[in-house]
Amino acid sequence: MQDKYYLGAYWGPRKETALECARRGELFFHMLARCDPAFAQWYRAGRGFPRELPGWPVRPEMKELEAFFLKGRLRTDVGKEVIEELGFSQMVWNAKKEAIMITFSCGGYSWGGPNSCLVSPIGKSVVWDRLVHSPVMTEVLTSMATAWDPDFAMASSSQMVDLIQKRKREVRVGWLTYLSRRLGTLPPLPAPVRIEPVGALGWLLTLSPEPMTADNPENVALTARVRELLDRAGLIERPQPGPASEGHE
Repeated sequence: MQDKYYLGAYWGPRKETALECARRGELFFHMLARCDPAFAQWYRAGRGFPRELPGWPVRPEMKELEAFFLKGRLRTDVGKEVIEELGFSQMVWNAKKEAIMITFSCGGYSWGGPNSCLVSPIGKSVVWDRLVHSPVMTEVLTSMATAWDPDFAMASSSQMVDLIQKRKREVRVGWLTYLSRRLGTLPPLPAPVRIEPVGALGWLLTLSPEPMTADNPENVALTARVRELLDRAGLIERPQPGPASEGHE
């Protein structure tokens, strides 16, 4: 089975307004546009958009993004009241066919689910295949880490995650892995792992310049070894969910 690659950034409860999420989103979209032309324009859902377009164009401007996130507030089934602690959830995509999508969950301060930013293809995509096998993925992951300040981020395949992950809630390790300094102190890691700082926020670990596949025993063994060393250093285990009133930032 062919590996299905994606990039994901995750962070715990962080109470932020739509405007604060928009500031992060503005930075993210601008950084992303510099990574590759495929990331230059994004679209959102909505009635009445021009039929020749994939959706309504999203302009990476703070006020527009604030309104965009406000439309993504989660509400109760009865009464349609805003559930503030769950923050904002939205999605954008970049093309009509063979599209790449980004899903956002941000501003949440409940343990009901993590805040995240995910980048993945919608079905098969020649563009995505090109990007996955290029240095662009490092730039995209760095953009995610810089803009959203997550606890961790990684580029991997769902198949590799299934093989390597040991607990339901833990820091995931991919062929590219970002770890925030908030998690702890990075231990020595074996060759050929390369470690680079991401500003003052954290570290980027590169296990391989190419995507690692779940059917390659050497790829699996190296990823599992790095996960084990990070786990011994206390960087893998994440806090267990608690009452919504706990752990707010």
